[in-house]
Amino acid sequence: MKGLKRQSGVVLFFALILLIVMTVIGVALAVNSGQSLRMAGAGSERIEAKAIADGGLAAVINANAGSSFATMNSQTTVTAFNGNQTITPLPKDDPKDVGCQRTVNATSANLISCRRIEVTNTVAYGRDDMGSLTVTTGVEQQVLTGN
Repeated sequence: MKGLKRQSGVVLFFALILLIVMTVIGVALAVNSGQSLRMAGAGSERIEAKAIADGGLAAVINANAGSSFATMNSQTTVTAFNGNQTITPLPKDDPKDVGCQRTVNATSANLISCRRIEVTNTVAYGRDDMGSLTVTTGVEQQVLTGN
């Protein structure tokens, strides 16, 4: 009985040490899950910014389809879908009719040529708009040569 009384405090000491270790592990897991949630939120903000940028490109292309692109001679900036769209006729130094890349000319007289337009959309995203996403697409509009 004498030996048993001497060891009763040792079990309490080891139980407290085990409790402290488990508490440290629990706090570390909670901090890790918080960081994972922030990273997932940042990823979803980037996906949302990409969707907004694509929507802005589609809106500008739909609004300017037809003669607007065919007669454009200088760079234009438009604001739509929470982004800034820049419409640039190509070649940049001297916009002019060029050969069409995806079609064959209608006749040997080269009646049809193309105008090329580059549409760029930039969207800010994230906390305090610190992130920036730019999407660029090209449009080729068929025109009668000399117009």
